[in-house]
Amino acid sequence: MWLKETSPQERKTLVAAFVGYGVDAFDYMIYTFMIPTLILVWGMTKTEAGYIATGALVTSAIGGWLAGILADKYGRVRVLQLTVLWFSFFTVLSGFTDSPTQLFITRALQGLGFGGEWSVGSVLIAEMIRARHRGKAVGLVQSSWAVGWALSAVAFWVVFAHVEQEQAWRVLFWLGALPALVILWIRRNISDPPVFRETQARLAQTGQSNNFLLIFKPAMLRTTVLASLLATGMQGAYYAVTTWLPTYLKTERHLSVLGTSGYLMVLIFGSFAGYLTSAYLSDRLGRRRCFMLFAACAAVLVVCYTQLPITDAAMMVLGFPLGFFLSGIFSGMGAYLTELYPSHIRGSGQGFCYNFGRAVGSVCPALVGYLSSTMPLGAAIGYLAAGAYLLVIVACLMLPETQGRELSSQLEPA
Repeated sequence: MWLKETSPQERKTLVAAFVGYGVDAFDYMIYTFMIPTLILVWGMTKTEAGYIATGALVTSAIGGWLAGILADKYGRVRVLQLTVLWFSFFTVLSGFTDSPTQLFITRALQGLGFGGEWSVGSVLIAEMIRARHRGKAVGLVQSSWAVGWALSAVAFWVVFAHVEQEQAWRVLFWLGALPALVILWIRRNISDPPVFRETQARLAQTGQSNNFLLIFKPAMLRTTVLASLLATGMQGAYYAVTTWLPTYLKTERHLSVLGTSGYLMVLIFGSFAGYLTSAYLSDRLGRRRCFMLFAACAAVLVVCYTQLPITDAAMMVLGFPLGFFLSGIFSGMGAYLTELYPSHIRGSGQGFCYNFGRAVGSVCPALVGYLSSTMPLGAAIGYLAAGAYLLVIVACLMLPETQGRELSSQLEPA
């Protein structure tokens, strides 16, 4: 119902950001479905498959930081178009590769656009939407990840049902050309938010700089450090769980349901519901309370998953709350980071903090693997995820609440 209170320009921006992040998810997740096929067709090892996934994750962190800096300098909309075009081009190019090494390169380059799209899109939508609906709007956009994930699953099933697997994986990559059509919508319907244009005008009048290094000045350093730790805890826990939980349940719990489409869709529906619910609660309870609530629930759930005996039927049922809390915690992140920084360094601050968390968090799956050599895999997952969520709670307690904060074009950090 809150959408009725938004202006036409706000709704158009919502559509652009929602579709952009959804196709971002489609292009990124489609690779996860192709791994078994590429192992069969190319003789690719699981280690090589892991390197390809990690390469894209690391470059997405770099891309998110760079895109945030460019968005502060050249505009939100212009850089958003660039990121969509970038990841679409390299996704299509991945369909022409003939070896794991070639695919590693194209996926790593694709990751630059993948990370950049989130950084710029979340700033754009947070600046465009009025304060009382900002959390719900950014959360709604975040929920499109589940939509893109679901569409990638559907596309995988449809294409592999009609095309031989030797060519089907190429067709799926070539579908990455479709997101480029989003650029036409953005060019015709979206403009930079008023607060960004006002800030640029003030910078021009005063001759001041929007250098990204301002996020490390004494006035902003505490915010940058704590927000980076917040993002690290969220993403470290997410990567540790989602990377290893299927392996744990399949090899140690012997749950055949993990290979079925039913389990996957339950998890996706849980993620979608979690995104929307958390987005609503972020505006109702406040950013920090919502983060801490979801972190605590996710930690308890992960520990239960990894320490208690679970049947196939229970796994199917509990897949919904698993997706709900693991994914839902991210809904308020875009709005919160936007509200923590002044306009002229907002893209730089948000891009750095979120992607610092992504880069450090990407180490957690490897750390779980290392710890599992001296303890059960389930224990390693549970301990690391619980520790990461504890970091989320501690960071929240030390950061300010920003619920309802109006965004201004001030140039100097408060």
